[in-house]
Amino acid sequence: MSTSPSQFSGVTAVAKANVYFDGKVVSHTILFPDNSKKTLGLIYPGKYHFGTPAAERMEIIAGGCAVKLDGIEGVKEYGEKTYFDVPAQSGFDIEVRQGICEYICSFLP
Repeated sequence: MSTSPSQFSGVTAVAKANVYFDGKVVSHTILFPDNSKKTLGLIYPGKYHFGTPAAERMEIIAGGCAVKLDGIEGVKEYGEKTYFDVPAQSGFDIEVRQGICEYICSFLP
């Protein structure tokens, strides 16, 4: 179970959006004083694959999705206040079946 914050204070928001899959996945980057960063995003219905060089934690803050991590058998469902971790140098398939899935992506050390 995740305890995602509802707001972040003392950060810099990057105005330019990260837009993927013809606008069906959109996020904005926020930068913290300690040089860490997160992205806050929306995923519209569809199936998508993401690769990542860095380890990530994907916290679902609204809606839901089904996720299959690269190299792991099976698909797992995630809803509001849950999260999944993605190892570095890997990726995941994500499917949003209805509505909009809202997330916070934290880049892990």
